[in-house]
Amino acid sequence: MTMTIGKNSVVEIHYTLKNDGGEVLDSSEGSEPLMYLHGTHGLIQGLENELQGKKIGDKFKAVIPPELAYGEIDPDLIHSIDKSMFRGVDKIEPGMTFTAEGEHGHQHITVKAVEGDKVIIDGNHEMAGQTLHFDVEVVSVRAATEEEIDHGHVHAHGDHHHH
Repeated sequence: MTMTIGKNSVVEIHYTLKNDGGEVLDSSEGSEPLMYLHGTHGLIQGLENELQGKKIGDKFKAVIPPELAYGEIDPDLIHSIDKSMFRGVDKIEPGMTFTAEGEHGHQHITVKAVEGDKVIIDGNHEMAGQTLHFDVEVVSVRAATEEEIDHGHVHAHGDHHHH
């Protein structure tokens, strides 16, 4: 009986992710497949929805709207701050990314623009507001172990040793 992907399946997929313009944003080609535990939000919601019920060898394309991926762009996360906030950085340029300590833990911020002494920063996920285009191939499906279900994530070969 062929296993289909459902809650608590451990799934390996190969994928290529492109944006609306066909530009490759991420891919597992040429490396290990991505392994995740289905039903635990290890993947973006839209991709998990698409994988539900698929089986080994299935290949499909999925187009995921922002609300099922990294969300819409939140204008409240875009700020203008003083250049003096960037201590120890000689040259601040658009596209640079920093990790800031925010009230919600670590936050990745991207420099959008530099205007005189002001720096426009954006705390949205770099793929927020984007429709994502996935090419996916299901490589393997197995049932999660009780320990994996307990922990809510996959244990790769020999990762966890609980004594």
